[in-house]
Amino acid sequence: MKNVLFAASECAPFIKTGGLADVIGSLPQALKQYEQVDARVILPLYDEIGQDWRARMEYYLSFDVQLGWRNQQADVYLLENEGITYYFIANDYYFTRKGVYGYYDDGERFIFFSQAVIEALAHIGFRPDILHAHDWQAGMAVALARILEPVEGMSTVFTIHNIKYQGVMPIGIFDDFFQLSRKHIPGMEWNGMLNCLKSALFHADKITTVSPSYAEEIQQEYYGEGLDPILRQRSGDLAGILNGIDTKEYHPLNDPHIPVNYRTSRAKKKENKIALQKMTGLPQAGDIPMYVMVSRLVEQKGLHLIQRILDEFLEEEVQFIVLGTGEEEFEDYFRWLADRYPDKAAALLTFDEQASRLMYAGADFFLMPSKFEPCGLAQLIALQYKTVPIVRETGGLKDTVMSYNRLTGEGNGFSFSNYNAHELLEVLRLSLDAYHSPQDWPLLLKNVNRSQFTWKDSAQEYKGMYDALTPIYG
Repeated sequence: MKNVLFAASECAPFIKTGGLADVIGSLPQALKQYEQVDARVILPLYDEIGQDWRARMEYYLSFDVQLGWRNQQADVYLLENEGITYYFIANDYYFTRKGVYGYYDDGERFIFFSQAVIEALAHIGFRPDILHAHDWQAGMAVALARILEPVEGMSTVFTIHNIKYQGVMPIGIFDDFFQLSRKHIPGMEWNGMLNCLKSALFHADKITTVSPSYAEEIQQEYYGEGLDPILRQRSGDLAGILNGIDTKEYHPLNDPHIPVNYRTSRAKKKENKIALQKMTGLPQAGDIPMYVMVSRLVEQKGLHLIQRILDEFLEEEVQFIVLGTGEEEFEDYFRWLADRYPDKAAALLTFDEQASRLMYAGADFFLMPSKFEPCGLAQLIALQYKTVPIVRETGGLKDTVMSYNRLTGEGNGFSFSNYNAHELLEVLRLSLDAYHSPQDWPLLLKNVNRSQFTWKDSAQEYKGMYDALTPIYG
């Protein structure tokens, strides 16, 4: 039996702010297919976690965490859900707050969490062969596992979901937060600052990220966010394993959020398109090409490219809908666009799960021209709903979307290489040509219908990595 403990700051369905939660919610479930793997999860017990989940939790035990000169209590609650054991670390001071991130003391909060993870290993009655930590919020747990060796022979894996966020603090807090020799500072310091992500990269036995292309990109200065030198040094221990999606959660055949369920039927997709047009106030026409975006409205998502060319593209007979919230610049732009083209564009500047599912189900094309994208789940969901993705060739977008080639009939979407607005406009026009082509459109849809990105293959890759790290016990 191989015991694996996942440490992360969020996990679906309990608490979610982004794709990290989907991964932590899905990957342990996917590993259940292997009888010799016992995968469990440890995460903070936030105030935001609903009472329905809390009612099912059992108080398990308490212990003290020495955070420098502070003595903080960690209470552990246990929950069994769909065959997976979850440990929740509770602390009123750090986690009884609204929201998950965005506090001035986030560094201290998650250093406490990391130390509580290590301390918990002596108490919870579960001996991990692998500690698998995710993103900077759990990165210090990897460093402490190597320094303190709380479990003999335990190996560590660290996964980067987005290298842009690193958990950086003044180096002077080292003595405030740790009871460690100062000889360990070089393994935690980067550019004169304490860096939680760098600490994990330095100490982990293996490093993964969420797509093969992103693993290559972050070793380059442009994408590496200052950490590319250490990633190049550790390139032999770095692997990119593509995320999957939960195909039970995201499936148009049984999705309760959409009015008309379907498997591949374009006629039923058109019925969802009509419902989407009705919801947004656009003219109802099943045959008009529908382009959508479901996204955080931030620069990373390629919105400066959109601003340059969408006004011109909307001269065509198309419709465009955006759903999301974010930076004021982009929210204002999409409001302006919807006012300028009331019969062609709509802006839903909110987040609404039901609306997002209807957009995936009703659209013909899903637009995702990201500046960088470690993996991306939206394009995978779009493919699952038989909607053609249009992406920039970066990170996981490059690994999952193959641009349609009308000469060979291959490809499940459209893509462009350079971060350039005119290239985006060109592929938008190519997509429109394909939509109206009686030869190309059926071939493209056939390829989309065949696209599958489940967790099965990814789980097999992770299991292979785990097996290579330590011998199988039992």
